Amino acid sequence: MDKTFSLIEKIKEEYPDPKCELNFGSPFQLLVAVVLSAQCTDKRVNQVTEKMFKKYSTPKDFADIDIGVLENEIRPCGFYHNKAKAIKSLSQDIVNKFDGKLPTSKEDLKSLAGVGEKTANVVISMAYGTPAIAVDTHVFRVSNRLGLANANTPEKTQAQLEKVLPKDFWTRAHYSLVLHGRYVCKAIKPRCAECNLKEFCKFYAKKY
Repeated sequence: MDKTFSLIEKIKEEYPDPKCELNFGSPFQLLVAVVLSAQCTDKRVNQVTEKMFKKYSTPKDFADIDIGVLENEIRPCGFYHNKAKAIKSLSQDIVNKFDGKLPTSKEDLKSLAGVGEKTANVVISMAYGTPAIAVDTHVFRVSNRLGLANANTPEKTQAQLEKVLPKDFWTRAHYSLVLHGRYVCKAIKPRCAECNLKEFCKFYAKKY
């Protein structure tokens, strides 16, 4: 049996219903949450957005907000100067270029201030159901350790994953690999003894 097929089946078995751990009430709120999640835990982001989205929820709300007020709202997420600037700028773009409605295509999303490939892929897959693989640090690490990719950049990793994984599995693969990297295949002190994917893992084979 093909090794990649076997690995995919094992991932499906381990993560039968993987989901994004960010809380949101609209595609736009998801975009804001993803921006906030950079170098911050989803748990912390959810704590911040639970309160913030009750006061500010639409692109116009964030386009009009005073930057100092926004910085104070998101301060616990870290890097709040840059994140506030990005959120306000992309909100203004949505209001001015797209009549206040978050675009649905990846190309249009990437035209927004501060929105790159990874963020756009998360939004189109989670909010709109479009198959996409977003390569964050977890997906990059785990996919290369497992041999699904052999690349030194997120961009190359994404391209390789799109070639070896069935398109209808892209979104599910993304969240499965994120969860595996977050809780098992950690960057430091990975929990190899508890990993049910270690038979496929190049990292484990070299280490043990």
